[in-house]
Formats: sequence, C-alpha cells, structure tokens
Amino acid sequence: MTLDALAAEIASQADAEARSIIEEAKAEAGRIEDEARNQASETASAAEARAARESQQLSVEVVASARQANQKRALIAKRSELDITWESVKEEVSSPKLKGRKDILDALLKDAGGSKDEMILRPVKTDRGALSKSGFKIGDDIEGMGGFVLESKDGTTVLDYRFDYQLEEAWKASLGEVNRILFGE
Repeated sequence: MTLDALAAEIASQADAEARSIIEEAKAEAGRIEDEARNQASETASAAEARAARESQQLSVEVVASARQANQKRALIAKRSELDITWESVKEEVSSPKLKGRKDILDALLKDAGGSKDEMILRPVKTDRGALSKSGFKIGDDIEGMGGFVLESKDGTTVLDYRFDYQLEEAWKASLGEVNRILFGE
C-alpha cells in the first residue's frame, strides 16, 4: 500500500468515524430535545393541574365567604327587625291607652293577693289612679311600663308585678313564634 492509499484509507476511516459521531450526536440531540419537550409538557401539565386545583379551591372559598357574608347580613337584618318589633311592643304596652290595661292590672292584683295590710304597693305612675283603690297602702312611684311592685313594710321582700317583667317573660317564651311569623322560620 502506498502512502497515498494509506492516507486515503485513514481519511476515509476518519470521515466515516466523523459521520458516525455526527449521527450519534444528532440522535443524542434528538433524544435530549424529546426528553426536554416531554419534561416541559409534564411540567406544564402539573402547573396547569395545580392552577386548576388552586382556582377551584379559591372558587370554593369565595363562594363560602360570600355565603357567610350574606348570612351575616341576613342575621343583622333579622336582628334589626326583631329590635324594631320589640320596641314597638314595648311602646304599645307602656301606652296609657293600652286596650285591656285595667283588666291586666286587676289580674295582677288578684295574682298578688296576699295580706294587704302587710305590703306596700308601689305603682308605676301611669297606673297610680287605677291602683289607688286596690286596698293596699300606696307607696312612691316606680319606673316601668305599667303595673306595680309589692314591698314588705320592712323592705326585705319585693314582688315585681310590673309590665316590664311580664312582657320580657312573654317575649322570651314567644320569640320562636315571633321569628316564625316575621321570617317564616
């Protein structure tokens, strides 16, 4: 083999080896590119799934928050309506023109019974006239919507027959019914 033939053979082998290396490099580059695309796709899918979960969770929280705010507004409105109703009832009961006021006072006096000479009747100013013929010794006026208190002469016992107490007890007992009537509950 001549020197030229040897050089051609070496060049041919080097050329073949270079083409083989280039093909392997292209194949490796393709594999790396495919792997990068797959990894990018997986990362994008994971990010999309995470964003969807977070969006769903945020949606649930926003809806729950809005629902809670609506419930709070409804409760405040109901409370306001109950307060207005309570004030209206108190105004009606404290009115000297309350229909049946004399009958209520008579029923309270009958309920009070007791020994008229041992107790002092202290009326609400509005009812002083109606209670003056009760048979009890009449004492100083007291505050209230109507009615009276009975106090022992030594001041150790006080029985409350004011409309305030009676109304509060009736209000507490019928609050469920009031809610049902006002709000359908």
